[in-house]
Amino acid sequence: QLQLVESGGGLVQPGGSLTLSCAASGFNFASHTIGWFRQAPGKGREGLSCISGSGMSLHYADSVKGRFTISRDNAQNTVYLQMNNLRPEDTAIYYCAADKDVGPYRLCTSTDPDYWGQGAQVTVSS
Repeated sequence: QLQLVESGGGLVQPGGSLTLSCAASGFNFASHTIGWFRQAPGKGREGLSCISGSGMSLHYADSVKGRFTISRDNAQNTVYLQMNNLRPEDTAIYYCAADKDVGPYRLCTSTDPDYWGQGAQVTVSS
């Protein structure tokens, strides 16, 4: 059974850091592009950062470029999102997604990746 499970969300003060993890199972992880998305209350889902199966190709949305870093460990079937200098506007539910036949830019701008995780809440507030 294919699963993507996010963890590492929580409450953090403005300027703080969090690292999200996306643990995958049930499919050939290394052959899939993986991405991080978020959805804030009352807003649409936004593609933040995506990474190719090899980890050699990355894409970042302008809203997170320079603050967020995506990485993956194919031996552990896990993708990470290191988030620094967090702002209140980063408050959202964060999702990971997987797709086999697209590159990072296509995944991050897609509305229908093949697979989604259940989401993790990130709240940035003092």
